[in-house]
Order: sequence, then structure tokens, then C-alpha cells
Amino acid sequence: MAVRSLAGAFRRNVIGRPYMPLRSGMGLPVGPQQVPNEPLLEDAETVWDDGSRHPEFCLDTHDYIGKWEALAWLCGGLSIYGLVGFLAYLNDKPNKMPYAPKEFPYDNLRVELGGEP
Repeated sequence: MAVRSLAGAFRRNVIGRPYMPLRSGMGLPVGPQQVPNEPLLEDAETVWDDGSRHPEFCLDTHDYIGKWEALAWLCGGLSIYGLVGFLAYLNDKPNKMPYAPKEFPYDNLRVELGGEP
């Protein structure tokens, strides 16, 4: 019984709404389109005219760089990482002395380690 009442409420409230096909009352995404009454320009398909003051190109323009310039940028960027790594290696004090220096009594155990008394 409860399922039938929920199904009826669902049908009335969700499916029966008249403004759902119109994108919640907002209309079409680009507005009404007008049929052209004169011949189109040669590059008409490459310009997106959305009705604003400044239409924009549909195709993005990219300024490509050559392979040697790309290689130079790659080597320059990787050399920065190499330089930082090398400077970190030079400044790595625990690697040069991995333990703390020990201080022994009796003049650093000079006699016990075979030194002259």
C-alpha cells in the first residue's frame, strides 16, 4: 500500500513537471539561432559567435616550439634538480661522520690503545 502511494507521488512530482525539458526554465544554452539570409564567410565555421561583442575562435591556436628548444628547456630544468641534489650531497654531514665522536678518559685512552706512558 505504501509503495503505491510513493509511486503515485513520484509520478506526479518528478515525471509530470512541465519545465524539465526546458533546462529548469533557463532555455537553450546558446539562445535562439537565426537562419542566415546572406552567404556565409569562408571561415564562418571556425568562429564561435555566441551573441556577445567579441566572438571567439573555435580552434585554439598553439605556438609550438621546436624539438631542440624543447630539449634545451628539459636539460635546463633537469640540471636545476641535479644541482640541488649535488649541493645536498655536499652538505650531508651525517653521511661524512655517521656517529658522534666519542671522548674517552685518560687522554683519550692513549696508553690503553698502545701509546707511550
